[in-house]
Amino acid sequence: ILMDRPASLSHTTWVCKYPVVLIPKYRRRTLYGQLRRHLGEVFHDLARRKESTIEEGHLLSDHVPMLIAIPPK
Repeated sequence: ILMDRPASLSHTTWVCKYPVVLIPKYRRRTLYGQLRRHLGEVFHDLARRKESTIEEGHLLSDHVPMLIAIPPK
């Protein structure tokens, strides 16, 4: 397994990655069509606002698994 290079802030070095799975209510297959085109932009914009990055993610028909790097604060 390859380890990623740790990120650093002024006094710390860190590697904090969390798996997150977003699931619509009743696992409805609503992530297709018009909504699917904009979800990637929305998720990346939200991550930038929280000073985080989405390392990996997939838009599947009934859920969205992501690996998010969040700085410790």
